[in-house]
Amino acid sequence: MVENYKVKVHVTLKETINDPEGITIHRALKRLGFEEIESVRSGKYFEIIVDSLDEQLIDRKVNEMCSNLLANPVIEQYHYSFEKNITN
Repeated sequence: MVENYKVKVHVTLKETINDPEGITIHRALKRLGFEEIESVRSGKYFEIIVDSLDEQLIDRKVNEMCSNLLANPVIEQYHYSFEKNITN
C-alpha cells in the first residue's frame, strides 16, 4: 500500500563558508536590541509531500533531490527527516 509522507529538509551553508545574509541579519538583530545574539547562520527549509511504498526509497530519493537540486554540495550541507503524513 502506498503511504503519504511529509519530508522536512534543512539546507545550510557549511561552517567554513562565509554567510553574508546571516551576518546582515545578525547586525540587524543587534541594532534592534538583541545584544545576546552571538551569531546567525541563514538557510533554506523545504517541506515535500511524497507517496511511496518504501521508506528506504524515500531516503534514497530525498538524498538525490538534495544533492542534485535543493543543496549545492560544494558549499552547503543538508539534513532531513520524514514521517507519515497524517493530515491527508
